[in-house]
Amino acid sequence: MYKLWRIAVRDLRRNKRRSASTLIAVMIGLALVITLHSYEMGAIQGSIENNIRVQTGHIQVRMASYDEDKVSLKWEDLLEEPQALAAAVETVPNVRAAAPVLWGSGILNTVEESVGTRVFGIDPLSEMAAPFREGLVAGAFLAPDDRSGVLISRRLAQSMGLSVGDAVSLLINTSDEQPDEAVFEIRGLFDTGLPGFDDATIFLPLVKAQAFTRAGDRASAVVAMLHDQEDADVVAAALRTPGLEIVTWRDLNQFMLQATESAMGILYLMYLIVLAIVAVVVSNTLLMSVFERTQEMGILAALGMKGRQIMAMFLMESATLGVLGILLGVGLGSLGVYYLSTEGIHYGDLSAMGGTEMVLGDTLYAAFQWGDTAVLAVACLVIILLASLYPAWFATRKEPIDALRAL
Repeated sequence: MYKLWRIAVRDLRRNKRRSASTLIAVMIGLALVITLHSYEMGAIQGSIENNIRVQTGHIQVRMASYDEDKVSLKWEDLLEEPQALAAAVETVPNVRAAAPVLWGSGILNTVEESVGTRVFGIDPLSEMAAPFREGLVAGAFLAPDDRSGVLISRRLAQSMGLSVGDAVSLLINTSDEQPDEAVFEIRGLFDTGLPGFDDATIFLPLVKAQAFTRAGDRASAVVAMLHDQEDADVVAAALRTPGLEIVTWRDLNQFMLQATESAMGILYLMYLIVLAIVAVVVSNTLLMSVFERTQEMGILAALGMKGRQIMAMFLMESATLGVLGILLGVGLGSLGVYYLSTEGIHYGDLSAMGGTEMVLGDTLYAAFQWGDTAVLAVACLVIILLASLYPAWFATRKEPIDALRAL
């Protein structure tokens, strides 16, 4: 077998330009697939992680009757004693932090403009508010006892011509389904880097939000963050209580997960097309080699080399080209992934098109997928070998006498 491999390597070196062109095709094809896959997976994972970080958390505890689509503020749909419930949730193993939140919908008004917003009543001191504290770009963060302050995004402030210290009017729905309106002062501006979220969200201290919406001391949900999101089902099982609904990050991000599955089907088809083109290039190279080496095949057959050995020799040529191309492709693809994981691709305002269901950052980054890269490399090699079967088989069909007549 080693002798056959040496012959195969010698034959590849015989036409260096063609072998190099084939090697480059394999390298570029696989590098393109690896880079594209890592970028798409990084963007998807980043979107889900961002949504968990700023909106859904890993676990939500809500009343079974709570209607998320209607952002219900009816007392029977809200949690009683949410602070005590949050403290109890934090005692469950694998839970990192938990805090109550009150959600509402409102309209932010200035003299010249009105914008529909989602109102988040949060505990400013909780870990759940950390992304917004860290994203503060102007002014001061909310205090728990602030009764007249509001936190809005820098993007929203710029679009409405507002700044820190300005007064705005907020019209909000209440628990008795009668709207109420009050004037607030902008305490600070935040920027999470998620335009779709920032454009539509404002924050009030939880106590003020409860009073403003006439929700008493109730909350829409208790949101929990875990040490490991894969423990979500275990934690959810530990929190099961009659009358309460426990939803995990998978349930809360179902739209994104379904969209991801649909998108990945199309992407895998694209990967297959790219690798098929690479395989055709390799197959064409071997087929040309077969036609050029008709005399050589005749001599080898006349000397007693069996058809399966000739076939194995051509497959070794293909495998050698494939393995070298794959190694170079993984290296080149890794460089592409490294660049996209550090620099990313900036989309700016286009990322706001994702809305609040698919939270996209203004810059999307790649994330290297070691397992998927190994699978793509093996798939590339298998496709190349399958494409090489016909040229290898064709080489064995030459009768020695017919091949020797070409001498």
